[in-house]
Amino acid sequence: MSESPHVPVLLDEVLAVFADLKPGQFVDCTLGYGGHSEAILTHFPQVSLVGIDQDAEAIAFSQKRLAPFGERFSTLKGRYSDMIKEVDLSKTTGILADIGVSSLQLDKQERGFSFSSETLDMRMDPSRDFSAYDVVNTYSQQELEDIFLKYGEERGFKKIAKLIVDERKNGPIESSAQLASLIEKYHHCPGIHPATRVFQAIRIEVNDELGELERFLGVLEKNPKKDMIVAVITFHSLEDRIVKTYFKEWSKRCICPPEVFRCACGNDNELGKMVNKKPLTASKQEQKTNPRSRSAKLRAFMFTKDGNGREI
Repeated sequence: MSESPHVPVLLDEVLAVFADLKPGQFVDCTLGYGGHSEAILTHFPQVSLVGIDQDAEAIAFSQKRLAPFGERFSTLKGRYSDMIKEVDLSKTTGILADIGVSSLQLDKQERGFSFSSETLDMRMDPSRDFSAYDVVNTYSQQELEDIFLKYGEERGFKKIAKLIVDERKNGPIESSAQLASLIEKYHHCPGIHPATRVFQAIRIEVNDELGELERFLGVLEKNPKKDMIVAVITFHSLEDRIVKTYFKEWSKRCICPPEVFRCACGNDNELGKMVNKKPLTASKQEQKTNPRSRSAKLRAFMFTKDGNGREI
């Protein structure tokens, strides 16, 4: 494979869950730098692939990287929860969504994702107006507390929110490095950088990552296609919980309310089955060569019915 600035996580596991992939169209909802897409196009010559990304730089890189596949590869720019509606799901046999931020986005200082960045950005789509700067410098103390607790599961949410609000009295917080330094000075967190959960929360808020995932799964729920395999890679418990809940609900035969004494729904409402009952995780070797894979979890689901799905 060609060189890439981003190492595709769980690549062997991704190919394994799509082992029974039928001929047709494949959708890579988070194209990034094309690592997963290149592997899919190489291993499954019976499919064409549509790559979705909201990052123009990533699309440009992947278009060049995957040019040898010719008309088998095409792209759509935008949020995957929106662009999936533009795809003909009746022809789609496989869908992959790797919800993580790419290594290049994390490493490029100007993107503002890292603790040492001199900008405060964190936008996956740099063309959008709303950034981490807006969250950090305009949200009230209560709003900051809410996102640090909800999206970061940060125990020190009150203290850190107050630190930020107090610091803003001296002028706006201009960079991720300044924010990380402020948190590191007054907050301690064994095992990880003290600002890790706060940065996660801000990034999720800026990009509406959880809402994006829920809207995407909602579209699939309304448009199931027999034999279509959906695989989602998550990197923290909030995302994984959403995927696990949807796949579990899709697997239920009975969807009667809990208070119903006897099943009245027909007990035939499952949309399909989970490909792997437990999430797949990175091997020790992958964790060693790519430390960012340590938190990755892969869940996959195969639809076994066509139809209009369920009402959400």
